[in-house]
Amino acid sequence: MENIEKQLREEAKKLLAEKKVDVIVGYEEGTLPYQAAPCFIEDPDSVEKLVWNKFCSINLAKYVHDIIFQHRESQKRTKPEERTRKIVGIVARGCTTRSIVLHLQEKQYERDEVVIIGVPCTGYISKKKLAVSVEGKEVTGCSVSGDKVSVTTADGSKDIPLAEVLAENCLSCRFNNPVISDIMVGDPAPGMDADSEYKEVDKFESLSEEERWAYFTKEMDKCMRCYACRNTCPSCYCKVCFIEQSQPKWVGAGVDETDTQVFQFMRMFHMAGRCVDCGSCLEVCPMGVDLRTFLKKLDKDAYNLFEYRTGEALDKMPILGVHSMGDKEEFIFEP
Repeated sequence: MENIEKQLREEAKKLLAEKKVDVIVGYEEGTLPYQAAPCFIEDPDSVEKLVWNKFCSINLAKYVHDIIFQHRESQKRTKPEERTRKIVGIVARGCTTRSIVLHLQEKQYERDEVVIIGVPCTGYISKKKLAVSVEGKEVTGCSVSGDKVSVTTADGSKDIPLAEVLAENCLSCRFNNPVISDIMVGDPAPGMDADSEYKEVDKFESLSEEERWAYFTKEMDKCMRCYACRNTCPSCYCKVCFIEQSQPKWVGAGVDETDTQVFQFMRMFHMAGRCVDCGSCLEVCPMGVDLRTFLKKLDKDAYNLFEYRTGEALDKMPILGVHSMGDKEEFIFEP
């Protein structure tokens, strides 16, 4: 990790010093001992704050999109000949690069507006799993050494096997190396246990329709509609979300359970062929709603029906953006 951090800082400093990018989006030490926070670096002398470790969880592709779009908005009242572009450099692991590929395919920005510093990934630590492992006690110190996580609480210190606290999406990730990059740092990471990718989906599919709906309603009863999942998701970038539209008005502003269910299943359908399984929504959800089972179900269907994995390659267009004469169309004749 130290070698990757050193290379990362060197490459970031070079990009900024040579003015090849206007800003670097990466990770820095967070205010808690087991979290890293997004950071935005414009000064070459500030690259030392960049880190790369097991606590870097949030998908940074969201910020690339927002930075570029905010800059475009600021240019609207500028004469066309005086307008500038914002070039964003980003520290990107596999799932982050898949989100960038999706953005490019959906024409959100141009390829030359983003410079990708690819980093290998062997998974990040789930703060929810970590909390469970220390029985909810406040963590005052946390470090990783090899396959052990050393955690300090008021009760003392304990070592936890790393595999026990890695995020579920990381354990079965098949894209833990960048799918696209301009600069690569570090050696390629070994593959994860991709064969178990749909383990929870298979269990879910084995339930009856009534049992599946009961599980969905049980999980959505936890949701308080803080919209953290939507706000952190790199695939959610509509200027006006359907949930906030008033013409037509899709849901109410209260806490009616059916309104919450409508928000969640409509957002999930918007994720069809667009979720990269980065786990950011799970990391930020304060209520621990199981969103992944439903999103992975959509992911599995996209692969089984159309042999498509989100953001796998630039030349493989999203399933809702193309039509193939070979698509399976039984649903048309047997609704």
